[in-house]
Amino acid sequence: MSKKEKKIQVEEPVHLDIPEDEIWTYQVEGLAAPHINKPYKHFGLKKAVFAIVIIIAVSVSCYFSVRTVQKDTYEYGQTHTGYELTKFSNTGYITVLDIDYVSTVEYDRENPDVNTNFKIVKDETKKVTSVGSYALNCDEKVQVINIGADVDFVDPKAFYSCWALRQIEVDENNPNYCDIDGVLYSKDKTEIICRPCDHDTYLAEKYGYAKYDENGFRIEPAPEDANYEQYVNDVLTFVVPSSVKTIGQLCFNYANMKTVYIPEGVTVIETLGFFEIPLLENVYSYKPAADVTESHFTTQEALGQVYNSLPEGLEYIGSDAFSYNQAMNYVYIPESVTFIGHHAFWDTVYKDGDELKGVTVINAARSEEDFKDTVETGDSWRPQYDYMLFKKSIDVAYGAERMK
Repeated sequence: MSKKEKKIQVEEPVHLDIPEDEIWTYQVEGLAAPHINKPYKHFGLKKAVFAIVIIIAVSVSCYFSVRTVQKDTYEYGQTHTGYELTKFSNTGYITVLDIDYVSTVEYDRENPDVNTNFKIVKDETKKVTSVGSYALNCDEKVQVINIGADVDFVDPKAFYSCWALRQIEVDENNPNYCDIDGVLYSKDKTEIICRPCDHDTYLAEKYGYAKYDENGFRIEPAPEDANYEQYVNDVLTFVVPSSVKTIGQLCFNYANMKTVYIPEGVTVIETLGFFEIPLLENVYSYKPAADVTESHFTTQEALGQVYNSLPEGLEYIGSDAFSYNQAMNYVYIPESVTFIGHHAFWDTVYKDGDELKGVTVINAARSEEDFKDTVETGDSWRPQYDYMLFKKSIDVAYGAERMK
């Protein structure tokens, strides 16, 4: 029989002849009898058990929901040398963070004052020896970090975007790290690791410029104020000490800083070293006449020979090293540079109407042929701007002399 010849068989519907007076009590063979107007056996007990099961289920769900949202303030992982701080979730009221021993927070439930109803308890048998990446990611409360004597590794991304962080202090007995006026360095001071995001507030208080509005936000002096130039020198200018050879990853990210002085001798500016500093207008280099050990600026004469842009001897410019710094207007690449990472100067040029502003050209010491043969460059290392319907990279002035 072909498929076309097959007939579809439809089962005949079943009709139950149920008397009208039995419609609510009629029992179909093989099925339980209806319970209309009849009590269930042990109905009260079953109802109570059901209610208890529901209560337990809801309670367990709430417990795990709260545990998911309210993580431990401190989270650690054990390493071969001690413990690593992997995550710090601020209670909202911790402004000073000690990184030395495994810590927990204990609350006084009878104290309603959220600023004082807790204490931090340290287990001094468990030393913290490292700080993991993004351990304090985007914290908005911690102002001071104290690094203990036993910490031997701090990930470059450990304190990323800690908006309120003003100072990093290091135990003087730590053999790996030190600080200079609240800025983190390697012990031998050859690498500057982290200038805290809100270090300018620390400097403003130190030098007597700190004033606050009714909401607690600091009021910065205006350019027309009589003491503004000195304020820029004291608070918005940073001198990298002459011992430094490496500017670390994310070292100056989001800094409130207008001018920086980089010493000859710096050979590496790591990835995101000067990332997104909206006020950064002046990048100077200096050839020191004597050791420069402090980051506070006094005069250019005290630094020795000062010149524009990046230092002679620099070899490596990391990816996004100077990205999003539109206040900059001059870049000079010395002959010593052999590597420029992707997007190293991204978004440092912009259009104001039809006029280009910011870094409109990059000056390079090498000739074009020598530059292309010698310098390794990443994608989009030059900034781009809108040009008709396209994006156009700014020009490179090869074989240029440094601006006086």
